[in-house]
Amino acid sequence: MQPAVKNQNLEQYFKAYSEWRTTLASGVTELKSWLQQQELSDTQVDQRLEHVLSTLRDDKLYVAFVAEFSRGKSELINAIFFANFGQRILPSSAGRTTMCPTEVQYEPGSKPSLRLLPIETRKSGTTITEFRGFPEEWQTLPLDTQSPDAMIQMLQHITEVKHVAREEAQTMGFHIAEEESQNGMRIAEDGLVEIPMWRHAIINIPHPLLEQGLVILDTPGLNALGAEPELTLNMLPSAHAVLFILAADAGVTKSDIDVWHDHIGVRKDSPNKGRLVVLNKIDGLWDELRNAEEVNREIDRQIRDTAKHLAIPEHNIFPVSAQKALLGKVRKDSKILERSRILALEEALGNEIVPAKREIVRDNISGDMEDVIMAMRLIITQRLKNAYEHMDELGGLSGKNMDVIEHMMKKVKADKEVFEKSLQRFQATRSIFSQQTNVLYTHLNLKNLDNQIAHTKKDMETSMTTAGLKTCMDNFFKHAHATMEEAARQAQEIKAMMEGVYKKFQEEHGLSDIKPSGFSVTRYLREVKRLQDKHDQYMKGVSLVFTEQRALTRKFFESSVAKIRAIYKMANRDADNWLKTIMSPMESQVREHQVQLRRRLESIKRIHQASDTLEERVQELEQIRDGIREQERNLESRVEAVLKVLSFEQEQPAPAGKSA
Repeated sequence: MQPAVKNQNLEQYFKAYSEWRTTLASGVTELKSWLQQQELSDTQVDQRLEHVLSTLRDDKLYVAFVAEFSRGKSELINAIFFANFGQRILPSSAGRTTMCPTEVQYEPGSKPSLRLLPIETRKSGTTITEFRGFPEEWQTLPLDTQSPDAMIQMLQHITEVKHVAREEAQTMGFHIAEEESQNGMRIAEDGLVEIPMWRHAIINIPHPLLEQGLVILDTPGLNALGAEPELTLNMLPSAHAVLFILAADAGVTKSDIDVWHDHIGVRKDSPNKGRLVVLNKIDGLWDELRNAEEVNREIDRQIRDTAKHLAIPEHNIFPVSAQKALLGKVRKDSKILERSRILALEEALGNEIVPAKREIVRDNISGDMEDVIMAMRLIITQRLKNAYEHMDELGGLSGKNMDVIEHMMKKVKADKEVFEKSLQRFQATRSIFSQQTNVLYTHLNLKNLDNQIAHTKKDMETSMTTAGLKTCMDNFFKHAHATMEEAARQAQEIKAMMEGVYKKFQEEHGLSDIKPSGFSVTRYLREVKRLQDKHDQYMKGVSLVFTEQRALTRKFFESSVAKIRAIYKMANRDADNWLKTIMSPMESQVREHQVQLRRRLESIKRIHQASDTLEERVQELEQIRDGIREQERNLESRVEAVLKVLSFEQEQPAPAGKSA
């Protein structure tokens, strides 16, 4: 199906980003292949470069849309991304529409589908992330992308609700609104509680932007955010951009402010970054009795008020009419499209998320690339140094008698023996290194964490007071913080030990001056602190009855405890990678030094036995030296090409003009 009107701004930004990834992956692939051909690579280097390529291949860019009910959120998603279908794809109508959090993405190799996770799965205490690994728990419905009408009908499922008894709703962690003015699940006319039928939905469809890695997260209002802690503590903070939608006709309501301050807001570490506010439904301010200037003044006033209420800069607020934008794109009416102001938002979205995402990817792979490049440069420097030393050694033999040559041979043999003894000591440190790494893994051990989780759960279930629950939560966070700090201290001990080994080899055998890398737990400690702050904020002034205490306990384990476990898993993975690579630079140099000592001894033996003339051997070494220099030039040209792309120096395609 051909799109009615393309949103070229976003497509241009995404195309530039996709081309950047492709170019970078191509450069890394070529470097990896060349290193293998030149026998410069080893298992560790191959693994690190494969990790870089995997990061580039599996890259996703998350954009979350968040709003209270009736703000036109689904209409905005339709207008920005799905106008090519010629009609509304996501359910969009007055009142409550999207009842469960919905992800829209493209999964290569799988057929278009709608996957729905039943709301009853909330009782299990298992997170949405974990359920992704259990496809049998989801209801999967096929989507016919050739028939927009059939798609629309199928996607209506995400709006479905069901009525359950109050006790069951509370068991699933829902807060019940006793009055219309309160936030929570509504009591229906039959006296039962109205809740969503589905906990989470995943829409898998082909689309140019989705195919390039975009994932859209459509999040219902405060009720869903409060009921599904995984959204607020994991999905939203992980999003590269969050669009918060308000309605120009309603202004900023109390519930809007609650959503903003509790779940979105601006972050201390990245103020305003990736946080855009959309003032939707400006067409409600269009008035035949007012001229355009008066309407614009009213919109400007709304922007000022919104900026004041949310404490954000006015330039982060975008007034739009999603409904008119969709109409303008479907009808290819540039005047309606321009008046809807959607193009400014699309350009800001591309401007905001694509560079930010590119920086994240660069930061994620820079460490691996820098370490690999440094290791390769060291090997070539070592090879070149060895070649020159060998040539100087042979040059010193010119005109010398056989006794001198024999003496030289004995000296090289002695050097080789000393080095081999050093190697034995080096192997002995491996045993100590292994013991030290076992201590590090003990601090990060998931079984130990699971024991602490079980202990905390037992204490919370037997606690009869809100203060008791708070103490259990605080103790859990303190334990997580303390074990991470213990891991940091142990990692520092391992690093100090390896620095001693490196230094000894450098002093005794003249190897290059290199320092082993460190292992930092700062990012994990920061994430633990963020989770704790979030809970402290939530628990301020809270006094709960027993049934709410149970719901809070369940929520705590579904959100923070699950997230802490994920942090430990990440720390284990990163520690694995660090421990594998900390010895690599030294091992590479040791290997090169061994080879060189054998070559030196062989050369002098051959000269001693008169099987080679001195001149022939020197010429051979000159050729080896020239080959290493050529190798060095080739490495630097490939490295320069990769680093140029990695540092964004390559000219990026400029975004298209403001036309759609």
